Amino acid sequence: MRARTSKPGEGAGLRIIAGTWRGRRFKLPAGTQVRPTPDRVRETLFNWIGPRIVAARCLDLYAGSGILGLEALSRGAADVQFVDADRRLTAALAAQLRRLDCAAGVATMRAEQFLQRWAGDTFDIVFLDPPYDLPLEPVLESLWPSTHEHSLVYIERQADQGLPSCDALQWRKQSRAGAVSFGLASPASRA
Repeated sequence: MRARTSKPGEGAGLRIIAGTWRGRRFKLPAGTQVRPTPDRVRETLFNWIGPRIVAARCLDLYAGSGILGLEALSRGAADVQFVDADRRLTAALAAQLRRLDCAAGVATMRAEQFLQRWAGDTFDIVFLDPPYDLPLEPVLESLWPSTHEHSLVYIERQADQGLPSCDALQWRKQSRAGAVSFGLASPASRA
């Protein structure tokens, strides 16, 4: 979730749009680079996922603001593992989770390192919103062992880049909103 630098107070507009924590707002640390998923895109995503979010084990890889994982927890996800390399963002996210009285995993490391080290259960839903300039294929290849045959993977990219077209993905839904292309896929070999 990288693209621009936030200014002091800019994170005041970040809010959880539905569920238990609906309307809760939070700020991002000044000087961090994030590109939070817009409300309209989040609403579409969670409409697509529907009841599958309830009791789901989720991974918010390249978490940035953590808004996708927080939205998932608010809507009934059993657990979310947040991963981001920016220590300021993960510290702010951990503080937000404490304020919400929610125990969820927060890892400060590069996504590739996390995927190499993860030895836990597979994830039902993965939120994948990496920096736009990052090639996705190596990340997807590293991700597959942490998923199962019914896993869903949300991918967000800059609209002019389009969504990846590779043999590893079977697209279930795709859309575009403003400068963002986004979609929901499954691992093709298990779809």
